[in-house]
This record gives sequence, C-alpha cells and structure tokens, in this order.
Amino acid sequence: MALGGNPIFNGKNFRGATQAPPVPSYSQGQNQYGQNQYGQPGWAAQPQMTSDQLQQMYNQPSAGPAETGRMTFDDVIVKTAACLALLLLGAAVTLFVAPGTASLLMVVGALGGFVLAMVNTFKKQPSPALILTYAGLEGLFLGGLTRLLDGMFPGVGLQAVIGTLAVFGVTLALFKSGKVRATPKAMRFFMIAMLGYLVFAVINMVLVWTGAVQSPFGLSSSVHIFGIPLGVFIGILAIGLAAFSLVMDFTSIEQGVRQGAPEKYSWTAAFGLTVTLVWLYVEIIRLLAILRGDD
Repeated sequence: MALGGNPIFNGKNFRGATQAPPVPSYSQGQNQYGQNQYGQPGWAAQPQMTSDQLQQMYNQPSAGPAETGRMTFDDVIVKTAACLALLLLGAAVTLFVAPGTASLLMVVGALGGFVLAMVNTFKKQPSPALILTYAGLEGLFLGGLTRLLDGMFPGVGLQAVIGTLAVFGVTLALFKSGKVRATPKAMRFFMIAMLGYLVFAVINMVLVWTGAVQSPFGLSSSVHIFGIPLGVFIGILAIGLAAFSLVMDFTSIEQGVRQGAPEKYSWTAAFGLTVTLVWLYVEIIRLLAILRGDD
C-alpha cells in the first residue's frame, strides 16, 4: 500500500480490507478430512458425493471476483464514472443559473463538499449515497469556480478540463507500463514537497483573507521570480503532486483488487480518485488563470 498518500486509501478500513484473508482453520479435535483425533468421522464430515456430482462440480467454471463479492477494476471504473457524472451534473447547474445563484451554490458546494469529504474519509463503512452527494457538491463548487475564472479569462475552463484529462491519461499509461511507481524514495520526496506546499497555501490564504495582499491569488501572482509569477512554480509543483497522488491511488486500488477486498470498497476507491481529480483540476485552472492574468 502506498502509505502517506491519499488519506482515503490509508484509512484503517480500506487498508484492513486489502489485507490477505486468513487461512481457513479446522475445528478443534478435527483434521482436514472431518475426522476427530481418533480417526472417526466428526461433526464437520461432509456427505459422500457421487461420481456424477463430482464431474458436474469439476465442469463448472471457476468463480471470479465478481461472483465471490470481491472488488474488481470494472467495479472501480463504473463507480468512478458515476461520481464524475454527478460532478458534471452539479457543474452544469452552476454554469447555467443566474450569476448570483451560481456564487451561492459555489459556496454551498465548497463547504458541503469539504464536510462530506471528511465524513466519507473517516466513515467506518463506505456509503454510496454520501459519496455521490459529495461528487454532486464538488460539481457545484467546480462549476462556480470555472464560471468565475472563465469570465475573467475566457477559455481557461475548457483548457483545464483538457489538461486534467491529459494528466490523468498520461499518469495511468505510465503506471500501467510500470515506468512510474510509488517507491519509498518517491514517497519521501512527496511527503516533503506536500508539507511545503501546505505551509505555503496556509500562509497565502491568511494573507489574502487579512488583506495584506490585494491580488486574488495572493503571493502566487503578486510575487515574481525572474519575471515569472511565483504561482507558476507553485502550480507546476502542485500539479506534479496531484499526478503522483494518482499513482498512489492506482497502487492502492491494484493492491485492493489483488488481495480480494470486498466489492463495497470499490466505492471508497471511486471516492479517492474523485477527490484527487478535483484537486488536480483546481490546480490546473488556477495555474492557467495566473498565466493569463500575467499577460
């Protein structure tokens, strides 16, 4: 498991579900043939099967993960698609309502999405209803954010969507080819870079809220290094972190399928991927807005 990455996959519930199942044990005083310690048939002894019954059993195909209630890649794909469909629906709402209503829905989506993200992350059992509701609320937030920034810098919304799909596709291809893996060394770099990014984000947010920096993006657009806005460097770093977080998500999902996690945890996997994709989209559209604003 790619520990230290997405907290959704590192929760004790998902991690516990992806542990190898225990080896079946036999009742005390009986061996694997259902006999007691004296060699006589015990209570667990199975009735004798006829040759026809044995042949029929051997002719049946082996039960796959879906038949045994285990998580599969198809489960994760379908449920992730459902989350993204609700997200797009929520975004469409804020894109086509009145501007004042869109701003209100954006705030509701941001606050509600954050609350449900915390609830779903630490909930003992995955709840499809809460996960889908989270996706819808995040759609309201992203739709409002896209409408706001696209009004200031026409075209950044479509560019951000294309950029998010491109990063996701390239990351998945590199992961499938084995060229990118969540190694311990890469994990250490990720944790250090993530900590630095979070510290900057908190400081920048406080400066914007207190009015110490007038720019809507704070230090990201007001501070320049060699004529390039600081936000460009921070944005590239954040997009790289989000992309590597996808690698860790893929690693966790792969291990969950391999270890035979229960099918219900495919909702957890879909939720984790949705959270990472939302983060990736926000970072890309913010980077594009900073670049356009510096023109």
